[in-house]
Parts: sequence; structure tokens; C-alpha cells
Amino acid sequence: MTITTQIAQHFKSVYFGGNWTSVNFKESLADVTWEQATTKIYAFNTIAALVFHTNYYVSAIIEVLQGKPLNAHDKFSFDLAPITSEQDWENLLNKSFTEAERLTKLIEQLPENKLWEPFSDEKYGNYYRNIHGLIEHCHYHLGQIVLIKKIILLNSHSSL
Repeated sequence: MTITTQIAQHFKSVYFGGNWTSVNFKESLADVTWEQATTKIYAFNTIAALVFHTNYYVSAIIEVLQGKPLNAHDKFSFDLAPITSEQDWENLLNKSFTEAERLTKLIEQLPENKLWEPFSDEKYGNYYRNIHGLIEHCHYHLGQIVLIKKIILLNSHSSL
């Protein structure tokens, strides 16, 4: 097994399971309705906004691994189109999961020596740093999603 295969599995597990934390996007979001996904709790981002945000960077890294220039800007990373139906929510989830699968395959196919090359521009570090940074970013926001979901569920039960 190559290091890129290991990294690809590490990334895939945050989306589809099998990681040390036993938490992943697929299972955590499986029972979230579009109303819950768009519920604003305190000053937190919504679940939908966090799903969009994490996928924004997945999409950007896919582009780079396909040989395109890096075209991602933090200021656009929360520019989620309004979610006004279950279909909108399902579309966002499907895009996120499809792109997670696509990125997994691209990381698996990445030649190991590419990990140490500059990622798009030297100021961003190497491929290894950026892919692992993405994995850390996904875990961080997944934790937020899980907590926001718990708060939403607690609030909905306490109003009964």
C-alpha cells in the first residue's frame, strides 16, 4: 500500500466512516432535514453552510489534482445558495459525497513523489500539507456539525 493510498483512505473515512473518531459526514447527515440544515443556532454557521464550506475546498483541491490552477478564495467559501427545499439539501449532500469520492480516487492515483512538490504555488506549501490540511479542516467542521445537530435536536425535544 502506498502513502497516497493511505492518505486517500484517511480522507475518505471522514466522509464515509472507518476513522478513529467513529464519526463521519455520511452518517451524521443522514437524518438531517433541510429545515434542520438551515436552522440558525446562536451565531454559529448552519449545518448546510458548513457542508458547503468543507466541499468548497474539496472542489478546489480536485481542480488542482486535475491539473487546473487553484481557484479558491476564502471570501467565497460560505457563499451557499439558499436551501429552500429537501431537494436543494439533497443536491448539496450529493455534490459533497460525489466530490469526496472523486477526490479520494484522485489522491489514490497521485504519484507519491508529487506529495512533496509545491501545491499550485510555493506559498501554499506542498501537496501533502494541503491534503492533510483539508482532512483536518473536514474533521474540525464535522465536529461543529455534530454539536449543532445535537443542539437542534435538544431544542426540538424541549419544546414538546
